[in-house]
Amino acid sequence: MQKRTKQIFLAGWVSIILNLLLFLLKYWAGLISGSIAIIADAWHTLTDSLSSVILLIGIKISKKKPNVKRPFGYGRAELISSIVIGVLLAMIGFKFFQESILKLINGGNEIFGKTAIIVTIISLIVKEVMAQYSFYIARKTKSVSLKADAWHHRSDAISSLVILIGIFISPYVPYVDAILGILVSCFIFYTAFDIFKDAVNPILGEEPGKELIDELNKITSTVSGYDVKLHHVHIHNYGNHKELTCHIVLPPDMRLSEAANIADTIEKKILEDLNIVATIKKEPYK
Repeated sequence: MQKRTKQIFLAGWVSIILNLLLFLLKYWAGLISGSIAIIADAWHTLTDSLSSVILLIGIKISKKKPNVKRPFGYGRAELISSIVIGVLLAMIGFKFFQESILKLINGGNEIFGKTAIIVTIISLIVKEVMAQYSFYIARKTKSVSLKADAWHHRSDAISSLVILIGIFISPYVPYVDAILGILVSCFIFYTAFDIFKDAVNPILGEEPGKELIDELNKITSTVSGYDVKLHHVHIHNYGNHKELTCHIVLPPDMRLSEAANIADTIEKKILEDLNIVATIKKEPYK
């Protein structure tokens, strides 16, 4: 758990520092070139720093130990931070969509210089590298909020790509900035929806997948030596840990101590193999 937190915090601080540097660079390039698009993209990058701050706050809260008020801990704070990042992303998508529609209506093409091209290319490369790094750490730590932050980086990289495409083809194709902007805003909306889904489903509760059920059946049959008719399986996701409740069926003439031993062994095996805290109710064959 300690290693997981350190990896997420490192990714968060790297994101904050690089985004602040990129914001200053893009804002300067926007002022030099007089490009409203690049200045808007700079503010988009600054919101990435804000989302990383929210990520770190969520992780910090999730580390708090369980207490009387929160007996299952504060792990879901990380999921809540993902929802906040999703809201920010949706707001950016809406703003991007709105500006693209206005540009489509009003027309007009920007004139960009070499500074704008160089800074946009730097931004595109750096943001995609940041996205890949965050996705990598998110896969290792299974952090939903870090995955959301990675998508935030990816959306910024795509907006930089749109500007770069617009720089090269805007003299030849009318309204290309607006059209590409609308397409990208739709992608951002889809990304925000995906983040919401990944964060909200565990909070509301979701059924265990077939893969998990198969793993549980394998563990219970291996430990007990026969089919214990696993049923009533419920998974409870608390962000940084999961708990599971289920029922098993045992022979009615089995001694209570033996039944308790089987259940305890299954619970320990589930924790060892799946990193899930299990509570098992024992039922007799009818």
